[in-house]
Amino acid sequence: MTRVVVFAYHDVGVRCLQVLLAHHVEVALVVTHEDHPDESIWFESVEKLAELHGIPVVKPEDPNAHEVVEDIAKIAPDFIFSFYYRQMLNNEILSLAKRGAYNMHGSLLPKYRGRVPVNWAIIHGEAETGATLHKMTEKPDNGDIVDQTAVPILPDDTAIEVFRKVTCAAEITLNRALPELISGHARFKKQDLAKGGYFGGRKPEDGKINWQQSARAIHNLVRAVAPPYPCAFYDIGGVRLKILKTLVENRPPRSGKPSLYCENGRCYADCGGGGVLRLVSFEIDGELADCEKLNRRFGASPTILT
Repeated sequence: MTRVVVFAYHDVGVRCLQVLLAHHVEVALVVTHEDHPDESIWFESVEKLAELHGIPVVKPEDPNAHEVVEDIAKIAPDFIFSFYYRQMLNNEILSLAKRGAYNMHGSLLPKYRGRVPVNWAIIHGEAETGATLHKMTEKPDNGDIVDQTAVPILPDDTAIEVFRKVTCAAEITLNRALPELISGHARFKKQDLAKGGYFGGRKPEDGKINWQQSARAIHNLVRAVAPPYPCAFYDIGGVRLKILKTLVENRPPRSGKPSLYCENGRCYADCGGGGVLRLVSFEIDGELADCEKLNRRFGASPTILT
């Protein structure tokens, strides 16, 4: 029986671990993360799935620590897999896999290597993304590709909607590729790194809206950080406007400046880079708001957005 060690977290980790179990792979150890107390946990638990199947689980702060390396060396795994695990594994760990170490990445490599690839793909207005199974090296997401599956990004898809598609793509990709990996017949494709780029992580403050951009660019930001992510925002006179959902409107702007206004019971924003956004769902100072509340807070005249 093929013996593996799995580093995994989040929904992708759960679905890919289930694929390994469905193929009767011996999962000797699962390495996962401790849930962060400040993080909104809206996804499934790898730890609970492993415990359900009697698989040992460890949650080290440093996956490359000496004791973790020793535990994996004793297992002598055929493969090491990483499914949405948030830390890099060094060569000492990777070299313990007799038949190779493989990662499932949430983009169509070589595009969007690095952190939060789903969010970055939406921000850049991509029409598709996907999941890629590739060899792991000490450099992030640059190893040879085993297989990948594409999914569409529709113009109004939010990050969680795209992430769910990518989770499905990851499951499909691993389920298709795993038999050939185990049999030794998998074919590999070298990445052309010049056709993609590396992207870093994002922080809540990166969701600040620049109203000088186009309506489409702002809409892409809003949906890329929509709930359960921290949301796009803009501060007006000490008041935080948090925007949860928008639509790009096919209508002319009311003025030549970025501005916020209400019309016929709906809220709109004229954008400096062109186009009009409809604010479908938004909060003012942490509470869901509508046109009436917007007018009470800022007045009925258009509010200039600097």
